[in-house]
Amino acid sequence: MALKSREKILLWGIVLALAIWSFDWFYYTPQKKKILSHQEQIKALDLRLKELRIYSQGIETVEGEVSGLEKELQGHKERMLQGAEFRSFLRHLAQESERLQIKMISLTPREEKDSLPGGEKSIPTLFQYRRVTVHMVLHSSYSALIAYLQGLGELSFLTVDRLQIEQGDKIRPLLQVTLGLSVHIISL
Repeated sequence: MALKSREKILLWGIVLALAIWSFDWFYYTPQKKKILSHQEQIKALDLRLKELRIYSQGIETVEGEVSGLEKELQGHKERMLQGAEFRSFLRHLAQESERLQIKMISLTPREEKDSLPGGEKSIPTLFQYRRVTVHMVLHSSYSALIAYLQGLGELSFLTVDRLQIEQGDKIRPLLQVTLGLSVHIISL
């Protein structure tokens, strides 16, 4: 049985179609799936790399801030003798109150405990410090009060937590000033 030329062409077309289909089914499609899988992995790794770059920039920023704060703390420590902060504050208070004619009515210091809210433990740092709060009541003129507060602003270890100014009838030319301060005492 001899095949006609038309049947030969058709048979070769079927063989060629089967070869192309088997190439596609057994080789091309699995390779395409592998390529897509690798592309997804590359996208995920690129995203992770971008996140790591952002984290590293954040870490560099934080490291810079920490080194700056350490230098600032070291500068404060060099300017002040260890444990002499409260004595320096009292010396400033005595000198300025006498010079500016400020009348000291009451002075109440109280050392605060070193505890964090929620019962958490404090974080160990290079320098430990204690915080002493001072509650003061003064009688002063307005200009003397301004000069005194500016002098307090020059003390780096001290912060003003509360300031209340009242005009009393009994002390008419003077103001009654209630002042809450925090003195940070550095200790190693």
